[in-house]
Amino acid sequence: MLIVFGGLPGTGKTSIARALAGRLGAIYLRIDTIEQAIMDSSVAPPSVEEAGYLAAYGVAKDNLALGRCVVADSVNPIAWTRDAWLAVAESVPVPAFEVEIICSDAAEHRRRVEARQADIPGHIVPTWQEVEARDYHPWDRAHLVVDTAGRSIERCVEDILAALP
Repeated sequence: MLIVFGGLPGTGKTSIARALAGRLGAIYLRIDTIEQAIMDSSVAPPSVEEAGYLAAYGVAKDNLALGRCVVADSVNPIAWTRDAWLAVAESVPVPAFEVEIICSDAAEHRRRVEARQADIPGHIVPTWQEVEARDYHPWDRAHLVVDTAGRSIERCVEDILAALP
């Protein structure tokens, strides 16, 4: 199965995706890690977003074909990226499950964003103003929405596990 995460920075997406992958023994793919590795390379393009997603799609497909569960962690901001993840799952074929992580408490979300420290060497975390200005399109299909406001990572992971087919 391919479990595809999406959500704005600072919602708790990475913490939850990482914890879920650990619980499932799944392959964990984080777009930020892939993009930073590309930026650190000697052949880095001017913009790494497309390259990061395309690399992750390929690695996900390889691991899904081996029968592994894959958890994909990215902002996943637009229909194109979301559709591409589903196309990866369909090409194997395996089921895909989409999860959007939100934080409905704006003050808590802002506090998280402003308190974040980069956990990837060289990675620059976005400011609150950049998060607010992010081009993030509403989802246009059924998916699981997990609100992290006032909730633990463990509780959010339990909710996802309970909703998985």
